[in-house]
Amino acid sequence: MSVSVDNVFIKQFEADVHLAYQQMGTKLRATVRSKSGVVGASTTFQKVGRGTASTKSRHGIVPVMNLNHEPVECILQDYYAGDWVDALDELKTNVDERRVVASAGAYALGRKTDELIINAMDGATASVGDYSTGLTKDLILSAIEVMNTNDVPDDGRRFAVVGVHQWNELLSMDEFVSADYVGDDLPLLSGGASKKWLGITWLLHNGLPLDNEDERDCFIYHATSVGHACGQEVKTDISWHGERAAHFISNSMSQGAVLIDNAGIVRIKCKDNDQSEQ
Repeated sequence: MSVSVDNVFIKQFEADVHLAYQQMGTKLRATVRSKSGVVGASTTFQKVGRGTASTKSRHGIVPVMNLNHEPVECILQDYYAGDWVDALDELKTNVDERRVVASAGAYALGRKTDELIINAMDGATASVGDYSTGLTKDLILSAIEVMNTNDVPDDGRRFAVVGVHQWNELLSMDEFVSADYVGDDLPLLSGGASKKWLGITWLLHNGLPLDNEDERDCFIYHATSVGHACGQEVKTDISWHGERAAHFISNSMSQGAVLIDNAGIVRIKCKDNDQSEQ
């Protein structure tokens, strides 16, 4: 194999990994504050307090709000996902082995990105429900009430992430699926992956916290309440090992996530089985 052919293989593989990671690897990164190009082992997100407007006399000095800036540190960690690709595998299979391994690595790193964000959300203290029922309209309205009480902006950047069972419960609510309530923004029109309802973008995710096999935590949050930092985007390293007659493909990234504003996120405690009360 010539050097030039090997370079083409590497460039094509890296392109496949990046594309798969961006398209299908992570669901939550775009829903939170995200900072790229971080240099060092950590970065900080600024949590800004409330400002108060005041009057002033004619020709007087404009009053200063003296906003409280509270830095929140986000620690970055390194993650890897690798696998072997035998030189003769593509001669023995009808699938593109390079693309299969690229997608698998991107999915693994994407799940890790979402896991970091969900772990940050798990630090939220505000909650509704007690795991005795499934996801009901009353629980949802109670969570929104907490958000409104905390003056969380209703500016189109509110998100909710729920599990598979809770998504099915949402689909049983007329208010969630009927065009009489939400116009033409039906979940099935967009593949059921996300939907706008009550000013909130609802997302389906498989990786939410689950305790005692039937106690699921879902979250409603504002995009500014959680921070995600990236020191290195998904990077691919491919090396040839002659003794194995195979390439070793290593995908890596450096990322972290942190809870910035506890007031901007509410945990919804749901029963996660078919016996949930509707």
